[in-house]
Amino acid sequence: MSDAIADVLNWLESRTDIQSLRAAVCDLNGIMRGKRIPVEQARKALEGKLRMPYSLIGLDVWGEDIEGNSLVFSTGDADGLCQWTGRGILPVAWTAHPTALIPLWLADESGAPYLGDPRRALARILDRYKALGLTPVAATELEFYLVDPQSQRPVGPVSPVTGRRLDSDAALSIDEIDDFESFIHDVYEACRTQGIPVDTAIAENGVGQFEINLNHVADALRAADDAVLFKRTVKGIARKHGFAACFMAKPYGDRAGNGFHVHFSLVDGEGRNVFDDGTDQGSETMRHAVGGLLAAMAESTLVFAPHFNSYRRLRPRSYAPTAVAWGYENRMVAIRIPGGPTGARRIEHRVSGADANPYLVLAAILGAALTGIERQLSPGDPIGTDGQGLPPAKLPPDWASAIAAFESGTHVAEIFPAILRDSFVACKRQELNTFALNVSDFEIETYLESV
Repeated sequence: MSDAIADVLNWLESRTDIQSLRAAVCDLNGIMRGKRIPVEQARKALEGKLRMPYSLIGLDVWGEDIEGNSLVFSTGDADGLCQWTGRGILPVAWTAHPTALIPLWLADESGAPYLGDPRRALARILDRYKALGLTPVAATELEFYLVDPQSQRPVGPVSPVTGRRLDSDAALSIDEIDDFESFIHDVYEACRTQGIPVDTAIAENGVGQFEINLNHVADALRAADDAVLFKRTVKGIARKHGFAACFMAKPYGDRAGNGFHVHFSLVDGEGRNVFDDGTDQGSETMRHAVGGLLAAMAESTLVFAPHFNSYRRLRPRSYAPTAVAWGYENRMVAIRIPGGPTGARRIEHRVSGADANPYLVLAAILGAALTGIERQLSPGDPIGTDGQGLPPAKLPPDWASAIAAFESGTHVAEIFPAILRDSFVACKRQELNTFALNVSDFEIETYLESV
């Protein structure tokens, strides 16, 4: 038995209040799926002896099997092995009774990585960086709304201090941070116990909207873990406080969307930031990375905007990008190079919504950057506007176009294994078809007797 497993089991022995555990993998939609197991089965889960069907990775957002999925029908819905990711057991304090999460990822019967698992896709990209003697250093920023869980449609929460419902934007309001201090404190405390490196928190542009940043770590796989666990933690703590936390890309049509911005740099074997050449412009390596990001961006958009609602966020003049463009200190474009000390030179990728799967997002970003570095791709000239009316290519304007671009993309074919690409496309097509069958109340009200 490894020391890591022994440490987890010793911790569980000290927590006599924990009687059950959650053993789960992350699916293509970023949803944790798995089992509630008795605490006595912890060793079984940690030693890789727990089994779950491969197909659970590719379920649609409603948890339905994908029609015609070969993982279900041609294989008899076969099980794979669930291996522990090595992340220490994660206490969960917001459920009715204390529990903890054991994070897992899938392997085949031989113990080899199951390449349809989104966490495996990111690990493969990081192996390629390791072979070049480079380590990505990544940090994430996630926006979310607190909403009233009793309402059919999103409305602002009631302030715990004033007793009044929030109904206006409050960007960078210290008063709003103070009003929700109890909730934010509990989020930070829960993140501390799970090893999630939370940094600053701000009130964002929307009603009841917040952004909490996670500190950079020299392990992009852990950074993606942190983002997945952070979303789950925020949702759990919100319910504990009588709210619901919403990471939809655009819960309000007329207010700010929820973004998921990724910052990253690369360090070599001696710990030097290879994006830094001592100038404000950054190194050639950095510009080649930007070139790769731009080259792959249109066909990767489905990863960054994976849902029907995602495309409501990607609109002109909305602080969400629509043009395949980059710039220095420009928040209106897809790729921003922040200012500051040259030693901290980094790339900020601003396309993804908070509804995206962090493993797929970081794999798409780091994979495209690596392609740019390997092929020495030029990013072209930086721009100082939002790119509207300029030659740069645009992102796919809708979900169907993004699915088609991903399916036929040559860059994503180099980043993601075929089994994952096929599963993701099948999942998104099924979801798109389901939305097409549902006629909204607004459509009925508009057209029922008027046309």
